[in-house]
Amino acid sequence: MAGLKELRGRIAAIKSTEKITSAMKMVAASRLRRAQDILIKSEKYRSSIYDTISRIKIAMQKESSDQIELKPTFLCQEKEKQERYLLVVLTSDKGLCGSYNNSIGKVALNRLHELLSQGKDVKVITLGRRGYNIFRRHNQQYIFRNDESVVNKGVEYSEAIALAEEITSMFKKDEIDVCEVVYSRFKSALSRDVKSEQILPFDLKKVMTDATDMHNDSGYDFEPGYDALLETLVPMAFREYIFDIMINSQASEQGARMASMDNATRNAGDMINKLTMRYNRLRQGAITTELTEIIAGAEAI
Repeated sequence: MAGLKELRGRIAAIKSTEKITSAMKMVAASRLRRAQDILIKSEKYRSSIYDTISRIKIAMQKESSDQIELKPTFLCQEKEKQERYLLVVLTSDKGLCGSYNNSIGKVALNRLHELLSQGKDVKVITLGRRGYNIFRRHNQQYIFRNDESVVNKGVEYSEAIALAEEITSMFKKDEIDVCEVVYSRFKSALSRDVKSEQILPFDLKKVMTDATDMHNDSGYDFEPGYDALLETLVPMAFREYIFDIMINSQASEQGARMASMDNATRNAGDMINKLTMRYNRLRQGAITTELTEIIAGAEAI
């Protein structure tokens, strides 16, 4: 009977765990839908900025016989020497999301070692405790700043502005020459790509839209002028680009957590079924043994 008591305890414990993982799965699914909604809603604003920059380039090309490369602000200008790198790593504060953090950490560490092998001076900003823990073990000296995950309570646009201003300030003060960000690009709830992407100097080709339908534009007047407009639009595009990265990071994390908790819930259900069958067999065996003893005792009398 001791075996039966132990099995009852294990089944009860696993059922309790199953309830927790199921609840975490539903929370992650809710947060994932919220992040997807933000991605969809922000697309129109983001496209409007990118389209306007593309139209300005076409308008400038029409007035010039040469192909014009847009480098209107210091954000787009490459430094003479690219020796000082800033690596921004976006991970989560909590675990229970499968290989999400380890995948990002692996890419970030590989990029760090690659830059160090080239003789570069590297600073690392970790946004997320899991990323900080990965770097703290053997690369503590390269950590410039660490903070909680930007997706901890849901990404807000103000957070993207704050991060963009911090990076821009370091770039403007010649504290860094290049900035790269390591994050997870959302594809679907079950699929994501971990990327190491350069964001400074800002490559405008990343935000240029398909302008084939814009060559016949007519009636557009740009005031106060191309240069003045781009001085305003490019920083806006840069902030929006960082916001897009943050939202993709949030959606990827919640998608990974939802899938992980779904697997945990199903595994818990399978374990409960197996333990229940084992419990029933032991119980049936104990009952059969007792009946056999009773019958044997009655025949002896």
